[in-house]
Amino acid sequence: MATSLGSPTDSPTTATATSPAPAPAPAPTTTPAPTATSAPSSPPALTGRSRLILFVLCAAQFMVALDFSVLNVALPVLGADLGMSPSALQWAVTAFALPSGGFLLLFGRIGDLYGRKKLFLAGLALFGAASLLATFAWNPASFLAGRAFQGLGAAAIVPTGMSLLTTTFPEGPQRARALGISGTLMSLGFTIGMVLGGVMTDTLGWRSTMGLLALFSLIVLPLAPGVLGESRTADRPRLDVPGAVTVTGGLLAVIYALSTAAERGFGGTDVLVTLVGGVLLLVAFVAVESRHESPLVSLPMLRRRTVAFGNLGGLVTFSMMSTVVFVLTLYLQETLGLSAFGTGLVFGVQGVVSVLAGSMASKVIGRFGARRTLAVALLGQGVFVATLLGLGTESGAVFATIGVSLASMCHLAAIISYGVTVTSGVPDEEQGLATGLVTTTQQVGLTVGIPLLGVLATTGPSLYDGVRTVLAVDAAIVLAAALLIALGLRKKA
Repeated sequence: MATSLGSPTDSPTTATATSPAPAPAPAPTTTPAPTATSAPSSPPALTGRSRLILFVLCAAQFMVALDFSVLNVALPVLGADLGMSPSALQWAVTAFALPSGGFLLLFGRIGDLYGRKKLFLAGLALFGAASLLATFAWNPASFLAGRAFQGLGAAAIVPTGMSLLTTTFPEGPQRARALGISGTLMSLGFTIGMVLGGVMTDTLGWRSTMGLLALFSLIVLPLAPGVLGESRTADRPRLDVPGAVTVTGGLLAVIYALSTAAERGFGGTDVLVTLVGGVLLLVAFVAVESRHESPLVSLPMLRRRTVAFGNLGGLVTFSMMSTVVFVLTLYLQETLGLSAFGTGLVFGVQGVVSVLAGSMASKVIGRFGARRTLAVALLGQGVFVATLLGLGTESGAVFATIGVSLASMCHLAAIISYGVTVTSGVPDEEQGLATGLVTTTQQVGLTVGIPLLGVLATTGPSLYDGVRTVLAVDAAIVLAAALLIALGLRKKA
């Protein structure tokens, strides 16, 4: 029988969202089958309340994305102020990455069972308090404690915020539009953080970067209780404690190993032992889930083609694009001699292009379908990364700006379409789990790319040759993933 990659409607047009009302809606007993109707060419207009809900949820996601990058350029100044050695500065990043990635799945499921709004508000409060602690840190221990609690708050905010979004906005054009805005702001937050961090550190000091995050939480937290409605499953099965322990421990170990390898390489005994231990815990997690009556992660969900291939697309697009940004930063500053401000401007243009792409992504998904958009977006990302192989040793800032901006345009379309793909057709009682998988994929992707490929940048005859090697391997991986996802997400005509 003839097959195709997808239709303009990859998902049911029947809304499965939970209305943002104080009382929980009954969970659906079956997942409706996709219909053959065409999606509207443009999403319907949002109501005033829907816009306010979207503002609160997107502001929280933007705040977390900003935290990923705003501190990066401030690390040398921070280290000198607090007395942290250069080798210890990696913990300013790792202390946030460990809890923010390790607890995503667990917190997503806890939100499903006991209330997404409650956990979202608790995460906001913890994130704000932790940001204040980091702002007024008096020694390395107090600063790293603030970063760790920021990560824990982010692990509660991201999956519950995403599931509140997907259960508030019905599946179809409205959800695609909401995810498009959310994805755009997250990408913009990461990019703005790189530019804003340098400006604030030079003018106000490194503490202002943490103070900005505290200010964001103080703006969002008072608005959220009156705007958001509670959302959770109708029944409350027992929490899968063995599954929670194995998956959280496995993710913590893997993220620690990869984060440490980014600084010291994979040769360290602690890195190898932790990485192997993490993988074994994740294998044990799969075994536990296959036998538990109320598993933390439903294995049938993981076997859904949309979930499996959608998350593969998310893993590849995040990991490979973060690597491109990393090696281009080295190229612009070390090979071309650009200042930190000039390098920030390059990525500032990239951020503007990302915003434009995000504003169009939901319309593209509505017309061509999330599955097809995901495959084509990855294809475009791979092609534009490959064009960066034309960078020269004497000049190339303009060429790099154009290439990385076009690659980022496709990258953002891939982010939004993979989120739509993974959450499509998932009943409301499992939306926290689905969005937890989406955000876990994002966190692992941001962590895994640089240690796996970034080391190639320093192993060639020169930095320039190493950067070209990384770009070539990066493009090949993205293009291979695009082909695999195109084949894996084909639908019968």
